[in-house]
Amino acid sequence: MVSRYEHFTTAISSIYHHFQKLEREEMDRFGLRGTYTEYLLAIDRATSGITAAELSKQCEKDKAAVSRALAEMEKQGLVFREISGERAYRARLILTDEGKRAAEIVRHRAAFAVELAGHGLSDTEREVMYAALQKIAENLNAICRDGLPDGEKSKR
Repeated sequence: MVSRYEHFTTAISSIYHHFQKLEREEMDRFGLRGTYTEYLLAIDRATSGITAAELSKQCEKDKAAVSRALAEMEKQGLVFREISGERAYRARLILTDEGKRAAEIVRHRAAFAVELAGHGLSDTEREVMYAALQKIAENLNAICRDGLPDGEKSKR
């Protein structure tokens, strides 16, 4: 019998793997890595710009990884840094017109992929699924922050 842990982690891993593949395919058209999808869309959402530190925190990614991605996105002409004062590391990241076009394409394609992936789910099932995933994410965040508690339940 497959345990809840195995069933859950296998399903989540499969979903994540497939979305990574789709991200790679979509971002390839811009000469970028699939992992940059999240950064592109987060910068686009931040209508007044976002700092690299804010982007790192929002996307829950290492600052060095974000920095490398931003350098590549700047090189491709998708993003620029709006520097105010002498502090370049606090520059606001803003999408260029090309970056906005890329974000619009990626957002549209991602929404289409999610729609197709959820084919056959009712609106109620979808709402329950998202609420459950949000709760699981919150619980796992607390476990990672506070550590896995010792106790009777862990022995079962």
